[in-house]
Amino acid sequence: MSTNPTLAVLGFKRQLLYHLHLWAFIAVAPLVVVQWKHNHFLLSSLLLLFCINAVLVIVLLRFRDIYFLKGRLFPLLAMACAAYSTSITGHAGVYLAYPAASALFFLLPLGEAIVCNIIFISLMAVVSFVKFPEADFWRITFSLGFNCLFSMIFAWLVGKLQNELTRLATTDPLTGCLNRSQLADILNSKIRMQERYGRVSSLILLDLDYFKAINDKWGHNAGDKVLKEMTLRLRKRLRENDRLFRIGGEEFMIVLPETNMREGSILAQQLLTSINSRPFLDDIKVTASASIAEVSKGETWSVWLNRADQALYEAKARGRNQVVSAGRSLTGVNAPPVSTALRKRLIRDGLSRIQYRRS
Repeated sequence: MSTNPTLAVLGFKRQLLYHLHLWAFIAVAPLVVVQWKHNHFLLSSLLLLFCINAVLVIVLLRFRDIYFLKGRLFPLLAMACAAYSTSITGHAGVYLAYPAASALFFLLPLGEAIVCNIIFISLMAVVSFVKFPEADFWRITFSLGFNCLFSMIFAWLVGKLQNELTRLATTDPLTGCLNRSQLADILNSKIRMQERYGRVSSLILLDLDYFKAINDKWGHNAGDKVLKEMTLRLRKRLRENDRLFRIGGEEFMIVLPETNMREGSILAQQLLTSINSRPFLDDIKVTASASIAEVSKGETWSVWLNRADQALYEAKARGRNQVVSAGRSLTGVNAPPVSTALRKRLIRDGLSRIQYRRS
């Protein structure tokens, strides 16, 4: 199980695909022999292809983490087997249609599953009209249609629930910024882009100055409103692919892909200007301190973040309301004898194992 909520959801989807194909194989494999013994050689061959596809999906998911052909063969073979089986065996073939139609909503994207099931119901309706009396035709068509409708609603609600749970687990409820659950993964992805393709990225750490005084003087409700309005001001200056995190009470981190140190410093200064240019809630004046660090080749995400954290401490030490650029090495930074609040939180949450030097 992954600690990243997005990866956890993908892991559950992978297990769902794995088990659906596994149990479909177990259910269908004996029918290959049964239909062969009844001299239904074409149907037996179609069922065999269905089983081979299921085995390939299971093996590749298990050992390569690859979804074979994105599950596209399952609906084609399932529809062909159910329709042809109904045409030659009668009602016995209809029984295959119901689980196949339901499974499509969990194997394919919702739009594709709806299209496939419309085609499937139409195909089964034609076969039923030719094969059975009119009363049976209507029963089969409507029951299969309702089965698909209920399965579609259930799959749609499950998808919405997954998306909402992922959103709640990965965002800060007050500001809507990303939280620390995805911090390591996103920073690592930028490091890989730098190592493989030489594509630069930078991060900004931003901390409001004397924020505790705002809570003490105007109350926590006013402090929350300041944080929400500040988030809106920051977002107006960011690009669509920039990532804004809230990593502490009044501490924020911005990941800037395709941005070097100079460009990041200009943006950081613009962000500070947008914060202190006008009061919050009409009469609350706020300033912030910031640091900028460009990713260096060969460093881990925690070292990258620590360089930015040291530079932020330096901005605070110099008097606040300014931007300090992080150096390539920690040796020139006058680090504090004790860890900062950010460092304590990251270590407490298990996000960083760095041993910090004491002056």
